Amino acid sequence: MVRPVALALYRKYRPATFAEVIGQEHVTDPLRIALGAGRVNHAYLFSGPRGCGKTSSARILARSLNCAKGPTPDPCGECNSCVGLAPNGPGSVDVVELDAASHGGVDDTRELREKAFYAPAEAKYRVFIIDEAHMVTTQGFNALLKIVEEPPEHLIFIFATTEPDKVLPTIRSRTHHYPFRLIPPVSMRALLERNCAAEGVAVEPSVFPLVIRAGGGSARDTQSVMDQLLSGAGPEGVRYDRAIALLGVTDVALIDDVVEGLAAGDGSAVFGTVDRLVDAGHDPRRFATDLLDRLRDLVLLCAVPDAGERGLVSAPEDVLAKMIPQAQNIGPATLTRYAEVLHQGLTDMRGATAPRLLLELLCARMLLPSVSDAESAVLQRVERLEKHGVAAGGGNGGGGAPAVESKFQRPSQRQAEPEPAPAQAAPQAVAPPVAATQIAAPPVVAPPAAAQPVAAPAEPTPQPATPQQPAAQARPTAQAAPQQARFQRPSQSPPQPASAAAEPAAPAAAPASGAVDAVEIRRRWPELLGVVKGASRSTEAMLTNATVAEVDGTSVTLTHTSGPLARRLAEQRNAEVIAKAFGQVLGGSWQVRCVQGDAATAQRPQQQSRQARPAPARPSQAESAPAPGHGRQMLEKAMQAQANRSTGRAGDDIPLPPEPDEPDDPLPPEPVDEEEMFAEAARPGEPGEERLDPEAVVLKLLADELGARPLKS
Repeated sequence: MVRPVALALYRKYRPATFAEVIGQEHVTDPLRIALGAGRVNHAYLFSGPRGCGKTSSARILARSLNCAKGPTPDPCGECNSCVGLAPNGPGSVDVVELDAASHGGVDDTRELREKAFYAPAEAKYRVFIIDEAHMVTTQGFNALLKIVEEPPEHLIFIFATTEPDKVLPTIRSRTHHYPFRLIPPVSMRALLERNCAAEGVAVEPSVFPLVIRAGGGSARDTQSVMDQLLSGAGPEGVRYDRAIALLGVTDVALIDDVVEGLAAGDGSAVFGTVDRLVDAGHDPRRFATDLLDRLRDLVLLCAVPDAGERGLVSAPEDVLAKMIPQAQNIGPATLTRYAEVLHQGLTDMRGATAPRLLLELLCARMLLPSVSDAESAVLQRVERLEKHGVAAGGGNGGGGAPAVESKFQRPSQRQAEPEPAPAQAAPQAVAPPVAATQIAAPPVVAPPAAAQPVAAPAEPTPQPATPQQPAAQARPTAQAAPQQARFQRPSQSPPQPASAAAEPAAPAAAPASGAVDAVEIRRRWPELLGVVKGASRSTEAMLTNATVAEVDGTSVTLTHTSGPLARRLAEQRNAEVIAKAFGQVLGGSWQVRCVQGDAATAQRPQQQSRQARPAPARPSQAESAPAPGHGRQMLEKAMQAQANRSTGRAGDDIPLPPEPDEPDDPLPPEPVDEEEMFAEAARPGEPGEERLDPEAVVLKLLADELGARPLKS
């Protein structure tokens, strides 16, 4: 003889009346009042998550309507209708339950519509319970629309669905909608304890939170998990260790080790726990989920110290006793950042091929708040400083030698430090020698042996060159003098003439505190681009690849790699748009100019190079030819210099010719230049000379100045 299959807990303990439905008082109480008053509607819509009692409530409603004493909120349980519609009863011919997932087509709804017009055989009402109503097609709902709108007096529809938005609005508007919710943990635990007591199986109290968390607020899912544990329980009942092994839940000891390692900043403890976790066969993503749940409980304990007593945190007493000092030791800001990092990491771990690596990276990010510029990371560092002092925060103590870690700086820290400008050496050279000897000399770093200059004499008095010394030796000495001066202390620097102090070549003074510098403008560059875009999209497009070269008070010099775009940005209309954007973002009144250059040349001053370079001369701008004697004078000077070198005279009185400056950026040709080019091309030349036609001249001009290319026909 075959033994009957044991009935599942969710079927065995299914509620038979509205009074037995737990966690849905917002639905059951209005229905009980309506049944007691006799206000029965012709259509109902029950919606909510799975396993929260929608179908059970629909059956209870049908049982209350067709009871011999009904409609009543409390069925008698003795009449034929109540017995047939009991949780384990045979059913009733007047109550039809359909699964719309398999009977949602238009033909099924037409057949249902034809049967609905028949009067009930035994009971007072014919009740149609349509489960998974969102699976009914649009054509099926349209076929039911007329009968739902104007049904016979004996007909009642009850729709149950998890997605009420997918129900046709014309159907939904003709029903009484009752939304069901997930069952709270307190009510769920009372249900489990009652069912386990009825089964006669002992369950450790620490098992119930695991089962409730695994069920996710669904009564059916939770009872299914408990049914599985009861099936494998021995004489001693359901133990905690067996429950966590069966449910795949992370052991509380592992979570405690990770939390304590994070609180102490102990990376070896954290990564050692991850290694033990993987060796034990646990899922890294499940561990991250359980750790996130623990962080949630710790955040609540920080905000509400008696969260355990209020039921906000469901954990065993021994675990709760460990969590309270953990929450106090870590702090809310750090816990919040840990939770944010884990929450973001869980999304990345979904479907990952190397979940252990991602889990270790998450732990590293939690241990190092300095790798992030987010507000939560800054709050974590501040909280760590407040709790553990400056040393724990990794900051420098102030005066004294820098820490060893200072040589391993991040790029953001290197940019924040002031760069040693060459202007710092110039005031020392101009200052009197007495003041220079009073200031303590900074430590000098010795250069490599190959590049080490010759030590300067104790008295750096310049000696005139002897007549026998060739001029070729004096020239390298003069070139090596600036290199020697770089490695000399202030006390060894040669005295400078008094006229040098009056030269206007001194560098500009550093901006005052609060002034806007190039670093600040580069940091707020995206905001500036956004303001420029609101005023002129074309200007914003040209400004995208520009670079901040120099900031002098309220004057900003921008560089652009493209010469034509730099000239466009330098136009008054575009310059005014950019200057207004600077004033709107940074405040004040600004002057903006743009020149051609790149990131490398952006650091050198543009004004000095502008003063040193002569203005470019155009053929159309030339008003007078050079003087006839200019070439003869240059020739005489060159012959005199050659004679001095041949006779051994030092050429100190004749300065060396200046090095040629870099050529200016090519400017677009003016109409006069173009006319001269065309005239030159039109003049007849030598028989063997190659000539260009005007069309080739125009094409070459477009290619050189604008980068145009001829279209291939």
